[in-house]
Amino acid sequence: MGSRPGYVVIRVLAAAVLAGATLAPGLAAADTDEEGHRLFTFKDSRITESSGLAVSPTHPDIYYTHNDSSDGPIFFAVGPDGRTRAKFTLQGGSARDWEAMAASKDPKTGRGVLWFADIGDNFDGAWPDVSVYRVPEPATMRDAVIPATRYRFKYEDGGHNAEGIMVNPATGRLYVVSKAFVGAVYAAPKRLRTDRTNVLRKVGSAPIMATDAAYAPDGSSYVIRTYFSATVYRPSGDQIARLSMPQLEQAESITYTPDGKAVLTGSEGRNSPVYRVPLPERVLRETAPSPAPTPTGQAAQAVRPTLVADAREADDREAGVPGTAVALWLAAAAGATGLITFIARRVR
Repeated sequence: MGSRPGYVVIRVLAAAVLAGATLAPGLAAADTDEEGHRLFTFKDSRITESSGLAVSPTHPDIYYTHNDSSDGPIFFAVGPDGRTRAKFTLQGGSARDWEAMAASKDPKTGRGVLWFADIGDNFDGAWPDVSVYRVPEPATMRDAVIPATRYRFKYEDGGHNAEGIMVNPATGRLYVVSKAFVGAVYAAPKRLRTDRTNVLRKVGSAPIMATDAAYAPDGSSYVIRTYFSATVYRPSGDQIARLSMPQLEQAESITYTPDGKAVLTGSEGRNSPVYRVPLPERVLRETAPSPAPTPTGQAAQAVRPTLVADAREADDREAGVPGTAVALWLAAAAGATGLITFIARRVR
């Protein structure tokens, strides 16, 4: 989210609404009290608003991050000690409001691929389209300007603010997760086009005010982060577990470790920390590969279905949010809307 003064106030009010929502009856408690340990702290003074986080798919002990809207089209490679190894600039790129990133592997070449999401929209429709950049992962950790492919997107149901993207490693499909009181998961087309705007179609629901998302390295699950917790899902969109998260100044990012046994989460701010939170044993059991031979064709799809472009399959169950809780959230949001709107107009 941008750093304009008015939005600082709005963030505080939104957090208050969310805090009340977490106490709503019917919400399940987190499946683990484990809040992890600090893995490292960003030491580079240029990293002031770490908004996206990804682990290198090819370089051991390399972590990537980028700033929010206060910076240009650049990202940083950071080592396990929190020190920057290299800074990279996207050739021909722009950074209107970068909010998230993801890392994957090209199935044809095995090379790493990085994705950077210019998808922030604090006015939910102020921009005619949003963009995601696809970048070949740098081969060496040395400052450089690297080529990028830009894909433009628009939502099938109008503009949205979003702060999360993820790439399914099994299918290569890109997903965008909106940030709203009633959020959603949107699927990009299987084949992305650079010669026209790609349409994002709603395929599932997301927790209230999602700030990031990531797919597990083996495609067995994905996680969505909010300001207060995180939720792990099966590829079908069914909830597996809720995770406790460490208290951070402003929780903005989440990604999986390379072995898929834990998640990493970070925050905005100077010298911000990155925490490692282990996944509960139940999650690891439910996402472990089956000992039986891997099925093929339609049988494989039945065993591990993925999010599909059918909005009718998105319901409260998929996001782990009971209908009564959604109603309470909406009531709280409605009560705060007038105050938030008033303050936003006064501070512009």
